[in-house]
Formats: sequence, structure tokens, C-alpha cells
Amino acid sequence: MRYQKLPSSLYVRNRKSFVDAMENKGLALFFSNDIYPTSADGTLPFKQSADAFYMSGVDQEETILLLFPGAHAEADREILFSLETSEELAIWHGAKLTKAEVTDQTGIKNVQWLSTFESTLHRLMSEAEVLYLNDNQHTRANSPVETREIRENARIKAKYPNHRVERSAPILHKIRSIKADEEIMQMQRACDITKAGFDRVLQFVKPGVMEYEIEAEFMHEFLRHGSRGFAYTPIIGSGFNACVLHYIENQSECKAGDVILMDVGAEYGNYAADMTRCIPVSGRFTDRQKAVYNSVYCVMQEAMKLLKPGVSLHEYHKEVGELMTKQLLDLKLIDNHDVAKQNPSWPAYKKYFMHGTSHFIGLDVHDVGLWHEPIAEGNVFTVEPGIYIREENLGIRLENDIVIKKDGFHDLMSQIPLKADAIEDAMNP
Repeated sequence: MRYQKLPSSLYVRNRKSFVDAMENKGLALFFSNDIYPTSADGTLPFKQSADAFYMSGVDQEETILLLFPGAHAEADREILFSLETSEELAIWHGAKLTKAEVTDQTGIKNVQWLSTFESTLHRLMSEAEVLYLNDNQHTRANSPVETREIRENARIKAKYPNHRVERSAPILHKIRSIKADEEIMQMQRACDITKAGFDRVLQFVKPGVMEYEIEAEFMHEFLRHGSRGFAYTPIIGSGFNACVLHYIENQSECKAGDVILMDVGAEYGNYAADMTRCIPVSGRFTDRQKAVYNSVYCVMQEAMKLLKPGVSLHEYHKEVGELMTKQLLDLKLIDNHDVAKQNPSWPAYKKYFMHGTSHFIGLDVHDVGLWHEPIAEGNVFTVEPGIYIREENLGIRLENDIVIKKDGFHDLMSQIPLKADAIEDAMNP
């Protein structure tokens, strides 16, 4: 077993939260992801659909979850359709989950082979009145390829055109945004593995190393701790590259006197960590670099205190902007005249800090959540202010992942070196 699995009781609770929000006589379907081809006979590594995993805990392709809480027969109220192992499949790729293993992982008693899906669905659709279909409604979603979910949704709507269709996504966005203790434990493991990678890199970096070599050091440590690798494409940007927000080429030499911005996070059990740290190639920050670093650190610490239950995310980002404005004035990157004449829709601080400060994180790095509702206990956010001074070839961003508590927050990355002096001490033992 590559990673420590979470108990089936979590997925039982997740399904209950979902069905409690469904209409009477509603039937919901959730599909696993495809294994995506590359070229020739190559494929990408399988990555399970976050929603299908959240609702079942099954980390296997060719899986369908059916929920029909109002079904007449109790056995029809939740069914998991799974891929049946054949002798040839077992020889070439390894055996798939047995029905008993699926029940153990999911808590679902009625497990059927995938070959029975069409006939079972057809039988139950005569009893159902509302069809709940799921799709990717993340605010930044872009799906230029047809996913299994998109393909199956279209096929089923065409086959049953007289059933009213409702969206599963709004329900999932609400329940997935509140993390259970078991999920937070898994995210803590991802953060701990990220720390192990960072500790390794602090001892590795010196003038002349390549950005991709640093990426390799992280990957080595992630894999040896049971992670499947990076939770997202890593950013390892030295010098000017740190000022390119989505720089992922990681191809340049790290030169003496420069600062390296590293936005990396380990995946563990499908959950993500998201960390950003900045370190000096030569082991010591210059006075100017440290001043900018400390300004970002100050904004980060104050921003964490603002994330509380009941707070509006819109107001939170506005307040963080005011914190950053003060720091940029102190650094003399902007002046009072810039602030006085600023465009309210693009304040003066945006010249040097042009992205948001926080996003939801969980099964997805940019996880689903309720952006237009107040922050709630159990939400997990990144906090990642930054200052990017292109004319100085200097980009500083600092990022931790925090859990919102009733009376404050819990920092999942509190053990990872963060202060400038702590970074220097770790690089110069």
C-alpha cells in the first residue's frame, strides 16, 4: 500500500451529507476519471476524480457510484460499480479490487461489476424522478478535452431526456469545503513530506545548481515518503524567473546573489500540500532581499489572523491589500501619490502583488469552496502574499496552509522554516 488510506466511515459520512441535500426521488451518479493516453501505447499516471474519491474512497479507474436514497429497495440506495479482474488483466497490470475490498474501503454493501451498470441504471431510472449529474464547476475550470464525466453525462441525458437534471456541484462545493479531521490528518502528512523535501533542498542549494536539480531533490524525498510526487507542477524560479508567476520550465542556473522562489507541495493519498519558500542561492540574503522578505513575512502573519469564521473573503483580500500597501510604502516601491490616484479596481499595490492571497486547498490544490459565503470553521486555506520587483530580478512569495478553527487557526506548516534568519541558519549549519 503506497499511502495510508482513510477509514470507510469518512466516506459513509460524506455520502450522507450529500444525500441529505438531494431532492426526494433523486438519483446521483459519479464517474471515475479516464486513464489518459499520450502517444503510441503510452498513458499518463491515473489520477482519480476528486469528487468520486471524496464520495467513495476508491482510487481506481472504471468506477461508478450510484446514490438513490429514495429507492424502494434498500439495496438500491447506494451501489458501487467496479471493474472486474480478468486473468489477463491481472497478469499484465495487476488484479483490481475485489468486491470485498471495495466494501471495506467504501462502506458500500452493494458492489456490482461494471458490466451490470446499464441494466441496473435503466431499472432504477423508471423509479427516479430527478437525475443528479456532476461536472467541474470550479471558477477557474477549463476542460478542452472530454472527460469521462462529460462524456457519460451527455450520453445519459440523451438516453433519459424526460428526467429533470440537477447539479451535484453546488452540494459538493459546500460539503467538500469543510474538512473532516481525517482529511486534515492526510493533509498534514502531505505537509510533513513537503517539509522533508525542503529540508533536503536547504542542504543542497549552492551557486551553479540548476533549477531542475532542485526539483529532482524534492521529488526524491517525496517519493521515498510514500507520495506519488508533486501535487501540482512545481515552480523553481531563481532571479528574474521568480517574477514570472507561473514559471514551470525550471531550466536556469541558480547564480550567486540571487534568490530562488520555490512553490512546491507533495501529494499524499490524493490530498495536496501547497508551500512557497524563498532561499538565497549563496546562503545569505542581502540587506535589500531581507527587507523585502520581511515585508512579505509581515503581511503573511497578519493575513493569517484575519482568516476567521464569519469573515467575508472579499473583505479579507481587501484588508490584505491595505497591509501590503503599507509595506510597499515602507520599501519605497510606491508613494502616497500613487495611492491617492490609484484605480480602486486595480490598486497601486497590484503593481508588485498582482495575485490573490488565499485559496481553498484539499483534494485539489485550488480546491472547491464557497467564495461568496463567509469563512467557516473547517475550511483550509493557503496564505501566500508576495512582492515581485522585476527591475531588481527579485520575487518573494511565502505560503503556508492553515485550517480555520473556531477561535483562530492551525498552521499545517508551522514546523517548516519560514523566517529569513531560520532559512539562513538552516543553510549554514
